[in-house]
Amino acid sequence: MADKKTVFKVEGMNCAACSSKIERALQKLEGVDSVQVNLTTEKAYISYNDKIMLADIKKQIQKVGYKVVEETEKLTIEIEGMHCASCSSKIERALNKKEGIIEASVNLALNNAAVSFNKDMISQDEIISAINKQGYKARIKTEQKEDEIDKDEKRLKDSKGRMICAWAFTGPAAIWMLIAMSIGGHAHGESALFDIGMLVLAAPVLFWVGRDVFTSAFNSVRHGSANMDVLIAIGTLAAFVTGILVFVVPVENYAGVAGMIMAFHLTGRYIETKAKGRASQAIKKLLELGAKTAIVLVDNKEKEIPVEEIQLGDIMVVKPGQKVPTDGLVTWGESSVDESMATGESMPVTKKTGDEVIGSTVNSHGVLHVKATKVGKDTFLSQVIKMVEEAQGTKVPIQEFADRVTGFFVPAVLVIAAVTFFAWVVFPSQMSSALMSVGHYIPWVNHHLSGPMLALYSTIAVLVIACPCALGLATPTALMVGSGLGAENGILIRKGEAIQTMKEAKVIVFDKTGTITKGKPELTDIITVNGDEGVLLSYATTLEKSSEHPIAKAIVEAGEKREVPLYQVEKFNSITGKGVTGNIDGKLIFAGNRKLMNEHDVDLENHEQKIIDLENEGKTVIMVAEKGKLLGIMAVADTLKEDSFQALEELRKMGIKTYMITGDNHRTAQAIAKKVGISEVLADVLPDGKVDKIKELQGMGYKVAMVGDGINDAPALTQSDVGIAIGTGTDIAIEAADITVVRGNLTAVVSAVKLSKATFTKIEQNLFWAFFYNTVAIPLAILGLLHPVIAEAAMAISSISVVANANLLRRTKI
Repeated sequence: MADKKTVFKVEGMNCAACSSKIERALQKLEGVDSVQVNLTTEKAYISYNDKIMLADIKKQIQKVGYKVVEETEKLTIEIEGMHCASCSSKIERALNKKEGIIEASVNLALNNAAVSFNKDMISQDEIISAINKQGYKARIKTEQKEDEIDKDEKRLKDSKGRMICAWAFTGPAAIWMLIAMSIGGHAHGESALFDIGMLVLAAPVLFWVGRDVFTSAFNSVRHGSANMDVLIAIGTLAAFVTGILVFVVPVENYAGVAGMIMAFHLTGRYIETKAKGRASQAIKKLLELGAKTAIVLVDNKEKEIPVEEIQLGDIMVVKPGQKVPTDGLVTWGESSVDESMATGESMPVTKKTGDEVIGSTVNSHGVLHVKATKVGKDTFLSQVIKMVEEAQGTKVPIQEFADRVTGFFVPAVLVIAAVTFFAWVVFPSQMSSALMSVGHYIPWVNHHLSGPMLALYSTIAVLVIACPCALGLATPTALMVGSGLGAENGILIRKGEAIQTMKEAKVIVFDKTGTITKGKPELTDIITVNGDEGVLLSYATTLEKSSEHPIAKAIVEAGEKREVPLYQVEKFNSITGKGVTGNIDGKLIFAGNRKLMNEHDVDLENHEQKIIDLENEGKTVIMVAEKGKLLGIMAVADTLKEDSFQALEELRKMGIKTYMITGDNHRTAQAIAKKVGISEVLADVLPDGKVDKIKELQGMGYKVAMVGDGINDAPALTQSDVGIAIGTGTDIAIEAADITVVRGNLTAVVSAVKLSKATFTKIEQNLFWAFFYNTVAIPLAILGLLHPVIAEAAMAISSISVVANANLLRRTKI
């Protein structure tokens, strides 16, 4: 029986034979239970199970020659009522069982869920309802505004108030208990006033200040599961009941202890909330960067309006010291603009007419008139916030094991607590022997307690010391801080898993043009063969004017600079990876590389040495020919980025093997590679061959990262284990890449590697300590070696330490 169903939009079907072909291809896949392809709606309805992934189904459709159009929608949902990793794990399981949901990831640190779903199979309301049915409150998250920041402040203020109120009652109770104990005897049960006092002081802490804990525990149990609050509720309630039973049977009065446990729990919640707030500061800082108002020209008069009212095409006046309100194009003026918020670079950048500017950057001096080209969610800042939020909502592969553990953690602890109580009641002598063998080394162990009371004492300690929260917070908090630190330094991480994969990458492949080099080549040499240099440049400029290649632009710029005449061109043809052809004055003219010349039998023998000399200088050679006859040779050189050598040297020191991939011939490529210190060169690679080269390296067992410009290199970036796009501040929405570095230099790639290593190290540390804590603490509690109050304090500290350790990531220099 199929576990899941999905619907794919399929393009390229022309007849019933097409739909039948897709059905047959999919039915061959193990894990696909049934397929129905509708030619009219262009949709494939598929039932499948856990034996196959959605990605494999898509690949099979593409393999038989059709295109799968993604109709997946993404939704971020805010969830109220989550208190521990068991809560987030429970919601995540419930969502992922729903048909139509492709992937759901619930983040405890952010109190939200990132859901990818098929809108044809499930609605947003149904997703919200699925969460609400689990006992939580869910609502669709809209664009984060200032009120979201206020909400975080309110949450922190509320948790602080609860903590202070709890200690206002618990403090006197603790002092009273110490005084009673110092007087001598077992003072707990010998004074009716003391017993009543403990009940009176503990009751408000549990049932007023800590009522949310009991409400959460009740809702969790009512919906058939158990979370961290269930453990705290049972532990504190059991301790509080002894304060009532003391008037009926001879038991120890633990009512005051119940109040202290709850007070420590609420203290831990407050510190944790505060630490989580620091971890999520990146989004708040980004929101605060945006301009609030803008000055626009209306009928040649300046008018100040809210930034939300800016329309595309509006001319904005940006005065010295003001923020550029939104992304735009300078139409008048010249100034220096501080773009550090986007790139992490402190040096201002000169802007003049025709230059693009980024919204929220600061105009240093001079007045600029800027035409608004992007507004609202399309602006650079909005895209950055979206990418950071998406990264914080994703998961790292190492987290999967922790998620599986938290799924059954609380039920397992309840079983352990029951077994602990049973063992102390049924086998008191054996348990006491184990306790006493080490207990005399521990000052807080209650040696005088009787069997049943020691059973209760140990059981309460087990309940309150077990901590799934530390496991649930270990990864997302580190990911939050890491992605935020990256955003502040112009490194945008789209997927959390890229952090782990980047750390494991032993090979980084660099595209040449625009990545290692500046991508702005210039014409350096013109050599004619029995002809006129001007005519040769005219032919080349005429042909290349219709091409978008950077080399073509270099030739056109040189031709325009020399004002050479242009001809009428007919039957123009651009041949990817080879060059261009066209008819000029009735002659078929070619301009391109050796491959193109060889295809048209152009004799290069007499000029081979000159071509080789130019290529050895790292120049790209373009030959211009007619009917098998060479007319001339041109050379174009692309200058290296200033930091390329330094960045690649740092990567080599990290033990990372570097490759350069390019469409240039081997000799030219080697000359460039030698200058930057790259030993491995993949030359003569056409754009569609880059993917095959990446696959070859992966086939050798390497985890491969690819660095490219994110447009021409999109397929290779997608194929690589980690795609790193070299973006610019005004064009960062590169879907093919896992990581986008806004700065155009390669030192940003080094920073991305350092950031991934530092973030993953924090994740490993957090998970280790979370597992270590629970592995050691629970057995100690079983043996009665931990006072319940100390157990609760340890539990709170474990969660706080995980979040605090994640925040230490801010000190990392990248």
